[in-house]
Amino acid sequence: FQIFDCTAMLLRRAAATGSSKLLGRTALQSIVRSRYFSDDVFSAPREGMDYDVLLVGAGPASLSAAIRIKQLGLEKGTDLSVCVVEKGAEVGSHIVSGNVFEPRALNELIPDWKEKGAPLDTPVSDDRFLIISKDGSWKLPNFLLPPQQVQYIRVLGKLTRWLGAQAEELGVEIYPGFSASEVLYREDGGVRGIATRDVGINKDGTPKETFARGMELRARVTLFGEGCRGSCSEEVMGKFNLRQHVQPQTLVQHTLGWPLQSSLLDKTFGGSFLYHMDDDLVQIGLVGGYHAIPKLTFPGGALIGCSAGFLNSIKIKGSHTAMKSGMLAAEAAYAALTSTGLEAVAVAFILNGLEPWTLGNDKPDSAKTKPAKDFMPIDYPKPDGVLTFDLLSNLQRSGTNHADQPSHLRIKAGKEGVPSTESFPVFAGPEQRFCPAKVYEYTDGSEAGTAILIHGMQQTVVDTSRCVGANGVPQLVINAQNCVHCKCCSIKMPQEYINWTVPEGGGGPA
Repeated sequence: FQIFDCTAMLLRRAAATGSSKLLGRTALQSIVRSRYFSDDVFSAPREGMDYDVLLVGAGPASLSAAIRIKQLGLEKGTDLSVCVVEKGAEVGSHIVSGNVFEPRALNELIPDWKEKGAPLDTPVSDDRFLIISKDGSWKLPNFLLPPQQVQYIRVLGKLTRWLGAQAEELGVEIYPGFSASEVLYREDGGVRGIATRDVGINKDGTPKETFARGMELRARVTLFGEGCRGSCSEEVMGKFNLRQHVQPQTLVQHTLGWPLQSSLLDKTFGGSFLYHMDDDLVQIGLVGGYHAIPKLTFPGGALIGCSAGFLNSIKIKGSHTAMKSGMLAAEAAYAALTSTGLEAVAVAFILNGLEPWTLGNDKPDSAKTKPAKDFMPIDYPKPDGVLTFDLLSNLQRSGTNHADQPSHLRIKAGKEGVPSTESFPVFAGPEQRFCPAKVYEYTDGSEAGTAILIHGMQQTVVDTSRCVGANGVPQLVINAQNCVHCKCCSIKMPQEYINWTVPEGGGGPA
């Protein structure tokens, strides 16, 4: 019989531990029976593994936490089993950001990182903050800016892969290519781990010959480090009301001026930043803020890194704070699991975000979009094919791939009418412009062909020549296969009508 994806973890763990009991003929036969003989393969029992600590997402925060837990085990003599699950095909494959890195947390975590070959090779020699116009720029004096430590320019994905290697050397089990699609709960309501997504499903929702149930990964403590808008993190925040009394997350630009402002009187506020990387690469990014950080802990685990939104917004840096959050969570988890047996994590803020100088923000970003009638259309310059390229060319370079599978982008129940009654007629369909991968399109029937309309779990193949609603408004088409996992749609859509769920593991940008 065939051994397929859902047994890969069991095989790797058996090899790592030298245990022949973890994956014997009986276990394999039970998997095969659930695959071939169950009346309903989608409700068949799942195989599972148990750990002391489970980390969801293999980013800097999770890997720093995993490393710190193993370091504490070596220091104090009580080793804990640690597992990291990652939806990307390999560690670092979905971390496409470049940034200016402050190594304070890394100095604490791995003091000899230079000797161990950490990919930090480009120190910052000059740091400038510019106010830009279409015809020139003005440099702000450095004394007006926060003091900076020693910094390095680097591709975050490379550092993440290096951290993954350090974690594995310490005995951390890392499983890339597995999407955490479901949060598991204990009988008392606390988190007990996650389940990975079922694989081998056709676009119409029927199982393929390669169908396999996901795995249950259970743990005494689960730390969510999925990054911004992680689907499991969002579920946990909602279930435990972790955003109560917290300001909504919103997006700001790093610098000031053109092209968002033609003059200082313009209502639009923002700008851009440039990180000059090696290999003729320039990186651009957006950030959140301190006062949007939710309550971090809940029964059975905590949020770390960008799942919580850690960022020093004054310095425009977040990688070292993400790493430090993981290290602190690791120390709290280790202490709780080894001294008292309590399955909880405790992290505290000094002032709990209630400083007297706090600037209020009472609306989510999705509620701040203004009607299209209040603005003039923007005439964007055409790509020149030298420094700038068309969207589809850039999409091809991203290596994005989602094999034949159901859409992971779904319209939330009860909000099926938002695209045709609000997003398009009021805001001119902003999703078709801000999406960097042309995932969202409104078709008016002028192009022949077929498209897939998605509402919740329902997908319908339609003739695009008839894609006009009863009110004359073009219908929304979702090209989920193009998605590069930026998750902007889950933030900026009117009423946040899109539910961003995880695709099969290994999909997305390469």
